[in-house]
Amino acid sequence: MEKNNRKGQVQKTGTAPRKTEAVNDPKEKRLKNPIPKETPGREETNRSESKKAKHDHAEDAGHEDGGVFGKNTELIFALLCGAALGSGFGMSYLNTIPSWISLSLYIIAYFLGGYFTAKEAVQTILKGGFEIDFLMLVAAIGAAILGAWAEGALLLFLFSLGHALEHYAMGKARKSIAALTSLAPPTALVIRDGKEEEIRIEKLVLGDIIIIKPNSKIPADGVVIKGEGSVNQAPITGESVPVDKSPVPDPAKDYTSEKSIKPQYRVFAGTINGSSVLEVKVIKEAKDSTISRLVKMVNEAEKQKSPTQLFTDKFEKYFVPVVLILVALLCFAFLVIDEPFSKSFYRAMSVLVAASPCALAISTPSAVLSGVARAARGGVLIKGGRPLEDLGSLNAIAFDKTGTLTEGKPQLTNAIPLNGISEEELLALAVAVEKLSDHPLAEAIVKGAMEKLKKQKIPEAHNVKGIIGRGVQAEVDGKKVYIGNKALFNKGGIPLEILKQVEDLEKGGHTSMLVKRDKDFIGILSLMDVPRKEAKQMLSELTALGIKKMIMLTGDNQQVAEAVAKQIGVTDAWGDLMPEDKVKAVQKLDKSEGMVAMVGDGVNDAPAMAKSSVGIAMGAAGSDVALETADIALMGDRLESLPFAIGLSRKAKMIIKQNLWISLGVVAALIPLTILGIASIGPAVIAHEGSTLIVVFNALRLLAYKNDA
Repeated sequence: MEKNNRKGQVQKTGTAPRKTEAVNDPKEKRLKNPIPKETPGREETNRSESKKAKHDHAEDAGHEDGGVFGKNTELIFALLCGAALGSGFGMSYLNTIPSWISLSLYIIAYFLGGYFTAKEAVQTILKGGFEIDFLMLVAAIGAAILGAWAEGALLLFLFSLGHALEHYAMGKARKSIAALTSLAPPTALVIRDGKEEEIRIEKLVLGDIIIIKPNSKIPADGVVIKGEGSVNQAPITGESVPVDKSPVPDPAKDYTSEKSIKPQYRVFAGTINGSSVLEVKVIKEAKDSTISRLVKMVNEAEKQKSPTQLFTDKFEKYFVPVVLILVALLCFAFLVIDEPFSKSFYRAMSVLVAASPCALAISTPSAVLSGVARAARGGVLIKGGRPLEDLGSLNAIAFDKTGTLTEGKPQLTNAIPLNGISEEELLALAVAVEKLSDHPLAEAIVKGAMEKLKKQKIPEAHNVKGIIGRGVQAEVDGKKVYIGNKALFNKGGIPLEILKQVEDLEKGGHTSMLVKRDKDFIGILSLMDVPRKEAKQMLSELTALGIKKMIMLTGDNQQVAEAVAKQIGVTDAWGDLMPEDKVKAVQKLDKSEGMVAMVGDGVNDAPAMAKSSVGIAMGAAGSDVALETADIALMGDRLESLPFAIGLSRKAKMIIKQNLWISLGVVAALIPLTILGIASIGPAVIAHEGSTLIVVFNALRLLAYKNDA
C-alpha cells in the first residue's frame, strides 16, 4: 500500500518542482540527468572535459591502432630505442670504431624514443592545449645540445618505455569495460514469416520473436512468450543464482512501453540461457538494450572527475608554471655561482625531468577507471569519480522500506485457529472467500494459504460481497463467512481475549483480519510486508564497514516502522513520511551526519535521492528511470551488492590517497636532489617513470577486488 501511495505523490510532485531547482545548490541534480551531482560552473568543466576526453580517446586510439607494428608500435619503438642506446653506448668505448657511428645510433634512439611524445605534443598544441610530456622532449634536446647524447637517449628510452607500459596497463582497465559490449552475441535467430533466419542484432525490430537455444547468450532485451527455464543474469545484475523464467500471460500484448515487468517474464541481452529453449519477444532495439546503456554510461563515467582529480588538476595548473619559471631561473645559475653555463643548463634539465607531474596526472584517473570497471563487472553502475569517492566517505545511509528493505508485497504470516477448528480448515475457508476478490491483501492470503494447503480441496463460496474499507462476506456450505478488520465487526462485538491477540499482532507491525462463521469467531489471519532475508546480514556488513547510522524511511505508521526495524537491525526508523517528508529527512541527515546516501527504487524515491550525497537505485536493470536518476545503480534487485560497492569505493579511495602520496612524494624528493646536483637526469627519469608505473599498477589492483557479498 505504501508503494502505491508514494507513486501517486511522486507523480504530483515530481514534475513541476524540477523546473524550480536552485541552480546554485551544489547538491542538486536534475532527475533526468544521467551525470550526477551538478556543481557550480559544471557546464564549463564538462566542455573542457569533453575536449580533453576527445584528445585522450584519440590518443588511445593512436596507441592501439597506429604505427608500422600495429597496436604494439610504441612498445617496440621503445625497445628499439633501448637497443640503439645500448649499441651506441657500447661502441663509444671501442677505439677502432669511428665516433660518428655511436652518434648515429644515439640519433636513431632519439627518433625512436621521441616519436610518439613529439607526435602527441604537436597534436595537443595545435588544439590549443599543453602536453606535459613535451617537457621530457625539451630536456632530451637540452642534453643533446650539451653533448650528453647518451643521457638524453636514456631519458627518452625510459620515458617511452614507461609510457608504453602505462598505456598497456590503462588499456587493460578499458578492455574490462569494452568486454561488456561483447556480452551480447552479434547475431540472433529470429522467426519471420514462419521461417527461422539468423540476422545481426542491429537489424532486430520491436516485436520480433527470437529463439534462444540452450546454454547460449540472449541477444536482446525481451519477454518470454514460450518455454520455461533458468537464466544466468550474473553478467548484468550480478546475481549468483540463475533466475527462473516463464511465459508472460498475454504473449500478444505490446510490452515495449510497460514500466514494471515481473522478473520471471523479463530477459536481458548478454545474459545466458540455461538448458531449455526459450522464445522471446523483443522489447528493446540493440542500441537501447540494458547492456548498451550500461556500456555507454560506464564510458561517460570515465570522463567525470572526482574531487581528488579536480584538486590535482588545480594543483597542476599552478605547479607547472612555477616549475617552468624555476627551470628558467636555474639556466642562469652560472651568473650567481662559479660554474659554466653547460652545468647550469644540465641542472635545469634535471629539475625539469624531476618536477614533471606525470604520475600525479594519472594517479586518480587510473584508479577511477579501474574502480568503475570492477563495479560494472559486479553488477554495479557507478557514474564517475565523484560518486565513487563519495560512496567511500559515507557516514549514514537512508533506506526506503517498501521493496528495498522489505519484499514490497504483503505475505501471510499467521493463521491462528479459534474455537476448536484446525488451521487447514481455517485456511481453506479463507481461500474459498478471498480467491474471488481482487484486493492485494486477498491475493496474499490465497497465495500464502495455498502454499500450506498444497492439494487440499477448497470449498465453493457463493454470494461474495466486498465491504469497502472493512473486508468481505460470502456463503460457504450454507453458512455466512466474514473476513475483515476490527471495524467490520464493531470493535465492541469482539471478545476481549481475541481483541488482545489482534492488537498484539498489530503492535508487531502485522495487518490483522478476523474470520467469523455465522456467530462464531473461528480464526485470525495476519499479513506483513516481510523483511528481505538478506537485509539483516547486509546491515551488519555495513556496520562492519564503519557506517554509523542506518535509517529506514517509510510512509507506514511509526508502529509498523519500529517493528520492521527491530527485526532487521536498522539504527533508526522514521514512519508516517510522505515523499516530500523523505526529502526533508535526507536534508536533515545530511546536516547532522555530513555524507548520506539514499537507497530506493530510483523512481518513487527520486526526489529524496536527488538531495542525498549519493543516490543509489536498486533493481535498475529493469528500470530506465533508475538508470538515469541514480548516481549509483545496483543492476540486480540484490541488497548484497551494496556492501560490495561501498567496500570497493573505500578501497579505491585508499588507493587514490596512496597514489597521491607516491606521486607528490617522489616530486618533493627529486626537486631538491636535482637542484643540489645529487641526482642527474638518469636517476631522475628512472624515479619519475618508476613512480608513474607504480601508481598505474597500484590502481589496477582494483580490477582484482574480491566481491565478498
